[in-house]
Amino acid sequence: MRVRWAEIDAQKIVFNGHYLMYLDTTMGEYWRALAFPYMDAVHTLEGDMYVKKASLEYHASAVCDELIDVGMKCARIGSSSMQFVGGIFRGDQLLVGGELIYVFADPATQKSKPVPQRLRDMFEAFEAGKPMAEVKRGGWADLGKDAGAVRANVFIEEQGIPKEMEWDEADNTALHAVAYNRMGMAVATGRLLQHEPGIGRIGRMAVLRVLRGSNLGKDILLDLMAAAKARGDSEVMLHAQTSAQGFYARLGFQPRGPVFDEVGIPHQEMFAKLNG
Repeated sequence: MRVRWAEIDAQKIVFNGHYLMYLDTTMGEYWRALAFPYMDAVHTLEGDMYVKKASLEYHASAVCDELIDVGMKCARIGSSSMQFVGGIFRGDQLLVGGELIYVFADPATQKSKPVPQRLRDMFEAFEAGKPMAEVKRGGWADLGKDAGAVRANVFIEEQGIPKEMEWDEADNTALHAVAYNRMGMAVATGRLLQHEPGIGRIGRMAVLRVLRGSNLGKDILLDLMAAAKARGDSEVMLHAQTSAQGFYARLGFQPRGPVFDEVGIPHQEMFAKLNG
């Protein structure tokens, strides 16, 4: 995680205690990298993670308004505890090293219990550099339940789009893509329609809010573009919410026409050519 910090003391350096907050914040990014929506999903583990110990070792100070990098890794998984080690860097210089010890425990009693094998496997896969999500394609009959759950979370609950405007008959003929994390949870989705001969239309792109900023949206988009190209399309188009226009532009999409209103949200038509 790369950040710019400005909290300083009279010496114009970062307060000592803030470094622990930086490491704790980075744990949130760690969960995002695992494609695991922690607050919504931890109940599936029948337990929770509690900090048992936190320590810092100071080597040098960060100063006002400079960019620093914060890294975190799971170094060890015991029977019920997990050791995370982190570092706060200015370039290649280690400023502060840290250690966080978590214990997996029953939320009701806060008594420790074994780390679930699913959680253990997820940590080990991530630290080994393995993909944290898998994209599956299929029809509504196969993927509709999971795609619909993600879309309801994003469009209906978060953005307030009326249910009757979210669902349409096109779902029955569209090719759907759903990203699943390593615990089998649906975390992102999108669909592909035939807009006209040779042109595919991508839509209903949705990623759970707490996982945005990862590569899930990119994975879904590229998968649908590959499907469009495989069936012979030479172009794909979509209606992007203007807040997401930069995301699509970075993946090769260009704007076409004026901004317009759709379901009460500003949108921009965008397109991308599919090279032969």
